[in-house]
Amino acid sequence: MAEQLKKLLALRFRISTQLYLAIGGAVMLTIAASLVGWFSFNRVGEVQSRVNEGSVPELAAAFEVAQYSGTLVAAAPSLTTASDPRELAIAASNIDHTFLLFEEQVAVLEAGESAGQERADVIRGHGDTLKSNIDDLRLSMAEVFQLTERRQELQAELTELRSSLDDLLSPAIDDQLFFILTGQLSIDQPPASHTVHLSGNQVTIYRRLSEMQADTNIATELLANASTLSDESFIEPLRERFEAAVERIDRNLQAQKSLDFYEEALPIYTRLFELGTSGDSIFNVFARELEIAELQAGLLGRNRAISVDLIEEVNGLVSAAEASAASATAASTRAIFTARTLLLAISAFSIIGALLIIWLFIGRSLMRRIGLLSSWMRRMAQGDLQAQIEIKGRDEVADMAAALEVFRRHALDAIRLNEVEKLANQLQDKNEELEGVLAQLQKAQDQIVMREKLAALGELTAGVAHEIRNPLNFVNNFSEASGELIDELKEILEEEGVVLPDEQRDLVEEITGDLTSNVTRIRSHGERANRIVHDMLRMGRDSGDWQPTDVNVLLEQHARLAYHSARGTNQEFQLEIKEDYDPSVGNIEAIPQQLGRVFLNMVSNACYATDQRRSAAQGNGEGESSYGPVLSLATTRKENGVEVRIGDNGIGMSPDVAEKIFNPFFTTKPTDQGTGLGLAISSDIVRRHGGSIRVETEPGVGTTMIVDLPLQPPPEAIEGESPMETEEGAAAGLA
Repeated sequence: MAEQLKKLLALRFRISTQLYLAIGGAVMLTIAASLVGWFSFNRVGEVQSRVNEGSVPELAAAFEVAQYSGTLVAAAPSLTTASDPRELAIAASNIDHTFLLFEEQVAVLEAGESAGQERADVIRGHGDTLKSNIDDLRLSMAEVFQLTERRQELQAELTELRSSLDDLLSPAIDDQLFFILTGQLSIDQPPASHTVHLSGNQVTIYRRLSEMQADTNIATELLANASTLSDESFIEPLRERFEAAVERIDRNLQAQKSLDFYEEALPIYTRLFELGTSGDSIFNVFARELEIAELQAGLLGRNRAISVDLIEEVNGLVSAAEASAASATAASTRAIFTARTLLLAISAFSIIGALLIIWLFIGRSLMRRIGLLSSWMRRMAQGDLQAQIEIKGRDEVADMAAALEVFRRHALDAIRLNEVEKLANQLQDKNEELEGVLAQLQKAQDQIVMREKLAALGELTAGVAHEIRNPLNFVNNFSEASGELIDELKEILEEEGVVLPDEQRDLVEEITGDLTSNVTRIRSHGERANRIVHDMLRMGRDSGDWQPTDVNVLLEQHARLAYHSARGTNQEFQLEIKEDYDPSVGNIEAIPQQLGRVFLNMVSNACYATDQRRSAAQGNGEGESSYGPVLSLATTRKENGVEVRIGDNGIGMSPDVAEKIFNPFFTTKPTDQGTGLGLAISSDIVRRHGGSIRVETEPGVGTTMIVDLPLQPPPEAIEGESPMETEEGAAAGLA
């Protein structure tokens, strides 16, 4: 127990204990201030909530109700001014949306405390009445559109009837007058007697027709003028005048039954009478339009009166809401003043206590010792590990000083270990670098060995070519001599007069013909073999001179040479060659031996790529029918040069490989099949000719090498040295 008490007493020297006490006091003051603030803000929150949830929403709702009611009243006339049903529908939709917003704000007023249920009910009643009037306006406008459309149809029909009656009455009146005056019904008929055409009956017919024409004009004018009236009371006198005119027309029309005119005029006049007397008459349609207009004016007037009552009720709501908000604001102000006073007192006490802690504890005791400790730490960071650290006391700063001293000692030991590790790492890096250099040397050695092999192969090929030329010359010479002997045999048989039976002569001629054909073939193939050997020797011996060169012939010869070379090394190799040579290519200035080496190298690579894909297809069990190797050769004459395309459907190349194929010693072939110098030399040769090489490739699809050559090489190419000539170049040309 005594030991524990001693430990507890020792804790009073600890910085943590002193800080806990200081922070605890500050926390207590903070809690007290928080409680005061909490109670005060809770009171303010209650008041503010009452304002926000009661007075403010009601006040805002009252203003919104006033605004929306005014909008409804102002929008009602837009229904009556709509020019077509579409504008009417748009205006009605806007009014419906506004009324929904109006009802939402009225619902807010009904849920409020200060507005009063009675006043909210009055506002809702006014709103319902206003909406009902607007609905009546909308229905009446729909009927107005129908009436207007019907009136326009009737007026159009009236115009047609008037035109028809004019076309019917005017000729009838003119014919009757002509008959009375002349006695002739038509010009080609003889005149009637005076007792007939000057009789009172004919004059009566003429008078009745004239009266019908006058009454018809009166009736149609009355129907046409009906739509120009502004008062419904004026329509009835027009209707009576129309009916009187109709009676006179009907009386005169009935008196014309004996005439042809009656049958034509009766249906037209019947329809004219219906336009003015039926239930769907022009008078009734326009009277209904005036009635609806009067009804709309009354509805708009009632809407304005309702708007005045709504504004009066809303003003009362605003006054009540403002009074409630003022009461809540006063209560909130009192709560804030009380909280501010208590918080100022607590804050003053906290500031005084904090100043005492900073001056007595932190400044005089803690910061001075920490400054010493920081100074020693900076010296150690700068590399000074010799000075010993000594700070007296029994608190955490003293413990940190002791720990820092231990760290200083361990740091000295760690520095020594780091130096040893650094030397070991440097030694390991040197070993790895030496291993990399050794691998590069081994690769270079393999390439040098391969170059020597290819050089030896080129020399061997040149020697073999020389040896082959001797038997070829022998074959060519003796085939030529044999041909001459056959010709001499034929001459002897013809000149010496040797008589042979027809069967024997035919047999001799057939044998000599076969011998001549065989000798010609031997000589042709011998000359072809001699040209191949000659080209091989020139290719391996020198670079040649600039001369006119037929690109089509050069490409075809070296493509065949590369194909037969591939067939010689692999009897299973097969290739379909598709040729598309532009006959307009002609000759270009070039070194044929060097340019042929480029074509030979590219065709050899194409053969290799197609053979690799064929082997892969057979390895996958696809069979030979699934893949057929194809080599495409094409030339095209351009404006300033020639384009040569050498394509295959082989294994193709990836983009990263395609970027490196013209780099010296880069190859994807095994070490014993290529050294990576063929395309590099080909690129140098094409550049010397003033051209360029492009590649189009896709893995698994194929590769196309595109060589662009000018018609004339640049002057510096003719004056400069030949491209790099190496044993690799000679061997690549023979591969």
